Amino acid sequence: MSHQISMAIAETKNPDANVHRRSTNYRPSLWGDHFLSYSNKSKEEVQRMLMAPIDNLLEKLELIDAIQCLGVSYHFESEIDEVLQQILKYHYTCDAQESDGSLYTIALHFQLLRQQGYNILSVDIFSKFKDKMGNFKESLVNDVKGMLSFYEATHMRKHICPNNILDEALKFTTTHLKSMAINFSPSLAAQCLPRVEARQYFSIYQENASHNEVLLNFAKLDFNMLQKQHQKELSHISRWWKGIVVATNLSFARDRVVVLHFWILGVYFEPQYSFARRILTKKIYMASIIDDIYDVYGTHEELELFTDAIKRWDISCIDQLPKYMKLCYKELSDIFEEIEEEMCKDGRLYRVYYAKMTKLVQAYFEEAVWLKEKYIPTMEEYMSNALISCGYPTLSTMSFIVMGDIATKEALEWVIKEPKIVRATSIISRLIDDIVSNEFDKEREQVVSSIECYMKQYDALKQEVHDEFRKQIVNAWKDINKG
Repeated sequence: MSHQISMAIAETKNPDANVHRRSTNYRPSLWGDHFLSYSNKSKEEVQRMLMAPIDNLLEKLELIDAIQCLGVSYHFESEIDEVLQQILKYHYTCDAQESDGSLYTIALHFQLLRQQGYNILSVDIFSKFKDKMGNFKESLVNDVKGMLSFYEATHMRKHICPNNILDEALKFTTTHLKSMAINFSPSLAAQCLPRVEARQYFSIYQENASHNEVLLNFAKLDFNMLQKQHQKELSHISRWWKGIVVATNLSFARDRVVVLHFWILGVYFEPQYSFARRILTKKIYMASIIDDIYDVYGTHEELELFTDAIKRWDISCIDQLPKYMKLCYKELSDIFEEIEEEMCKDGRLYRVYYAKMTKLVQAYFEEAVWLKEKYIPTMEEYMSNALISCGYPTLSTMSFIVMGDIATKEALEWVIKEPKIVRATSIISRLIDDIVSNEFDKEREQVVSSIECYMKQYDALKQEVHDEFRKQIVNAWKDINKG
């Protein structure tokens, strides 16, 4: 019996052992492993071009700029830093301006070094483009490429002196570029818009006669590969969202899954942060739902219960909550378990402590109290709370937690103390949101915004408030650049 079983197993393993079959001499595939290795070969070729000796400063600057604008700089972070250090040294040993003192080259040079955190180049480098009266030369207007580069460079300005030349330059370039916009070629016109996505730059770059085909093809392939990964993540998050049955169980909440995932892609889009994006999207989506509960749906008594439950963070608290709040609390708990499970793998369980939402929920509750009491706080009181309720400190901290080795405990301690750069980001978020949403919020019962607080405290007109807030937003951007 055992002999028969052995024979049966042998035949199963090699069913064709005694079967005569015809064969033909097909040629191997013409393509071989071409598509398997194409991405790596393209990457290596771009890397070789990047690390080649600096024979032409402008060409090297343009290559770095294109790599960054096409969204593939994450592949070459150490190489770009090394080349920019060489360029920085070259500037002081060889005086790069002697070979090319054009506005375009100097502005691009300044911008790339500032973006990398090198602040050695002084803004006085642009003084040469002023006339004897202290105004920017009108002849610059004829150099559209230089004007665009100068415009980009102005966004690297910081707080340095009362008469910041880059503040002047922003007004100068903005005024003239707006008047010239109707005469721009499509590629130049597009450069005036914020380039949030690398995809927008493909058509701009390929219209440039001197574009690098290898780099462009690599960027397109990389974009498509990343897009597939992002779509898989969105599929995972959408299934999670459908499982909550938001439309039925939380009908008051906004459907923002796709929007929020897209938002988180602005935090990090690189492939190694896939888990981070999934978690961060879920966390920020739950924060959005909770925000709607405090703003729109919950009674004051229910909000007190939920705030207390978040403070205590004990699953036994769930029993005292109404059904819709139980669902939110349970989903938050599940997200924390997901974080804990991932952190345990690498011995980083301590990070879960930093993921708490206590301060955010407490800020939401404070606004709910103001609404109930129809209280209009002072600007100082409002901003103290609003810079937390805008969600940016929570988002910033959470983004660090799931970044792996790059975010140390020191980094987490730094971010939870809300340093100036985080505060500046919160100011921009809060003030812009209040300016845009003020009219909409008046149509429903809503807590006062910074607009009403400022108008009451300083007896100001709405337009005066908008002007003042825009100044504060500009100053906050300077703080971010410095940070």
